[in-house]
Amino acid sequence: MATTLKVGVIGVGSISEMHLKSYRNNPNSELYAICDMNLERAKAVASQYGAAKAYSSHEEMLADPELDAVSICTWNSTHAPISIAALNAGKHVLVEKPLCMTVEEALAVQQAVRSSGRILQVGFVRRYDPNAQLLLRFAEQGEFGELYYAKASILRRLGNPGGWFADKSRSGGGPLIDIGVHVIDLCWYLMGRPKVVSVSGNAYHKLGNRSNVKGLSFYQASDYDASLNTVEDLANALIRFENGASLYVDVSFALHIAQDESSARLFGTKGGFDVIPTLSMVSEKHDTILNVTPQVDNGGFNFEAAFQAEVDHFVDCVLGGKEPISPVEDGVEIMKILCGIYESAREGREIRFSEADGKAERA
Repeated sequence: MATTLKVGVIGVGSISEMHLKSYRNNPNSELYAICDMNLERAKAVASQYGAAKAYSSHEEMLADPELDAVSICTWNSTHAPISIAALNAGKHVLVEKPLCMTVEEALAVQQAVRSSGRILQVGFVRRYDPNAQLLLRFAEQGEFGELYYAKASILRRLGNPGGWFADKSRSGGGPLIDIGVHVIDLCWYLMGRPKVVSVSGNAYHKLGNRSNVKGLSFYQASDYDASLNTVEDLANALIRFENGASLYVDVSFALHIAQDESSARLFGTKGGFDVIPTLSMVSEKHDTILNVTPQVDNGGFNFEAAFQAEVDHFVDCVLGGKEPISPVEDGVEIMKILCGIYESAREGREIRFSEADGKAERA
């Protein structure tokens, strides 16, 4: 068994920095190759991180026999084809969320994982946060009883990044598939990953990207273009699971609220907890309600620690032949939820999923 994993990073946009830093910090990985459509940018990043190779073509990179694994940090529209190409080339894959753009693509990626025998880990980074893992341990020990309801929000008043994020053909959608995926997955994961049976959702295109607003700054993609915006500015959904549990979620890039809001709360028969914005628990002992504050280093989401844990886990899984805690099957299930919500919004009706094949059906 190899003791060092030679890794390539495909796409060197903003999120790639977290992958690059985390691989550099991992003693069992070597940043071997960098790929980007802009070869000069790929060469600059390769030089910065000491990578031996730089490519402008992922096909050329994947043909390198020295390469063991890749992180895919590209547009959502490219996740599936690059993942499948990497798996078929015998490489292990860590792909940024979402897994892809459609359920059909997700199933194709899943088939490539199974036929190749390689590992694919989906970048559901919030699973890897120390607080999420703490809460999972408590939940699995029955601390909260049956978790039957969750409610999550990520509401931005002015937060459409523009560029490819605002181009549905490349992103697949707006806040739902970009930031909503994080809280949907986190709640679903902590609830025990029950099978989805139906979704009812709405998507609104009312405020646009609010590029007219002056005096407030916000993150803008490198290819920001105020005239380009084909994604929703708000989405909400009620998701039902086969065990009777439900999850309500609402997310926005633009909304008339006084300030940005983020929350994720889960409720059970013996207790409940908040995981966003800060870690807290509620329980009942001896006929008394208790508010509990776990003593941890960081009560909120630790972005860098979560990414480091995600990359460390990927490296360990590949070198040790272990199954990742965010496998391709979970990526498929989340794509069913996301695509179901968008379909429900278009059709104006609840979407149900058949047990046999997971395909959406009209209610």
